[in-house]
Amino acid sequence: MPSGRFDKFFKSLQDRVFTPMEDPKMPLAQHLEELRVRLTRAVVILAIVFACSFYFSVQIMDVVRIPLQNAFVFVKFSDKYTLDGIVKSGNLGQLVTWLSTGQVVMKWEPTSLQKVPFVFLSPAEAIWNNVKASMVFAVFVVMPYLLWETWVFSAPGLLAHERRFVLPFVIISSVAFYVGLLFCYFVVLPFALNFLVQYGIDSGFVPQLSIAAFVGFMLWFLLVFGLMFELPLAITLLARLGWVDAVMLRRYWKWALVGSFAIAAILTPTPDPFNQSIMAVPMYAFYELGIVGARFFGKKKPAPEVAPAASTATAAAGNR
Repeated sequence: MPSGRFDKFFKSLQDRVFTPMEDPKMPLAQHLEELRVRLTRAVVILAIVFACSFYFSVQIMDVVRIPLQNAFVFVKFSDKYTLDGIVKSGNLGQLVTWLSTGQVVMKWEPTSLQKVPFVFLSPAEAIWNNVKASMVFAVFVVMPYLLWETWVFSAPGLLAHERRFVLPFVIISSVAFYVGLLFCYFVVLPFALNFLVQYGIDSGFVPQLSIAAFVGFMLWFLLVFGLMFELPLAITLLARLGWVDAVMLRRYWKWALVGSFAIAAILTPTPDPFNQSIMAVPMYAFYELGIVGARFFGKKKPAPEVAPAASTATAAAGNR
């Protein structure tokens, strides 16, 4: 029943939106002219948003520092049980009692790294990182418009059923990318940054973070986790096209696990196993989620034609 409703929705979307796009074939020069107009429009809008972002670059850099200066922490809900006390005592019974109360609460609070200084090591490092952060922020803001321009330009060259399939894919992939950015910004980065910097402080070192290294670390993690959240959708798409199936993906789960840690070791900007693990574990979890998507939405294999083969064998036996 839900599948029928989705089919009706996409059919009405095709009749109202896609059918008017079915223009006669345009010559190459007209296609190039349309591409030039759309690229110019996209660049102008991106430049305007970038200029506005650079004007507020100081505020944007304050936002960039938030994952270091704030994090989700467990709130103490009673005088008898605290997370630190349970961890230090190693009492499993206390942990079970705490979890059974259903009062495990996390709160976004300032950390002890509020006053860690940021330094720049070259004359142009500060302004260049403001430019880089402003440009990335502008791209994130303008991304829906860029995808819309790409869609409108490429839609006339697609068949009706291809357009009906591509539009939901573009929407879902965009939402997944932004969800990955938010997850990395509010969960992964605060945990990773506070652990790594606090470990250095506990080891007797004085933290002075280069703004270039810090911004590069953050942007790389954001990009990787944004793309990582696309993995289940990509696996489901491959299964829908018939290139893979859930059985094959399940068969190679060990290779996927090893590959997750190998890819994380390459992508993480630091060589420590901690950052490798916080990237590899979610990556493999999304692989498992992709197997679920492949099982439910993968291309169905046609049933083997047993009846014709049986009738042929019967006829051959009768001729004897």
